[in-house]
Amino acid sequence: METQLISKKELLELTGLSYGQLYRWKRKNLIPEDWFIRKSAFTGQETFFPKDKILGRIDKIKNMKDDLSLDELANLLSPNAAEISLTKQEIIERNIVSSNSLEFYCERQGHSDSFDFERILQLFIFDKMLHTGEISLDEGFLLLQVMNEHYPKLQGNNGELIFIRKMGFSTFLLAEVPANVYFEPNIRVVARLLLSNCMEELKFKMN
Repeated sequence: METQLISKKELLELTGLSYGQLYRWKRKNLIPEDWFIRKSAFTGQETFFPKDKILGRIDKIKNMKDDLSLDELANLLSPNAAEISLTKQEIIERNIVSSNSLEFYCERQGHSDSFDFERILQLFIFDKMLHTGEISLDEGFLLLQVMNEHYPKLQGNNGELIFIRKMGFSTFLLAEVPANVYFEPNIRVVARLLLSNCMEELKFKMN
């Protein structure tokens, strides 16, 4: 499905932002560079944005900028991994995942005194998909295997986790973004998760 765009003029009118504020947030990395899309229009070159993404991002910034500095917000909204580790108790106390998901993860992946951000992200995605009913426990183990083996290959680039089923068989794919992925007609795409969105959601829960 084609992404719906909104022009810069429409965006500023709709949100009440000034031109200077929009570009200050851009310089602070609160709004990604690749969301500023230059396109030809009848008035010449104009700037457009992916509508749902930019409106959601501006709403988040407005709601949080009184409590956090722009640099702190930039860290929360960054697609890069956070430099943080948590114990099992801290993960439960911050309500990041359920205790059942954490115990299953530890049984399959090994117990640890602390979890770095990459492992917490794996656990968070596993718990998220398990509680939406999109995966079973066995399928969750496949998810963890794929993340363990292939996530480091992204080397900080954004990725998309794709979960598919066909005739009772299921599998996960991890693709770099942007990328077009095409499936045969009998494949059912159960879920597609942008890792950058999952990281952003996780950082807000950890904060």
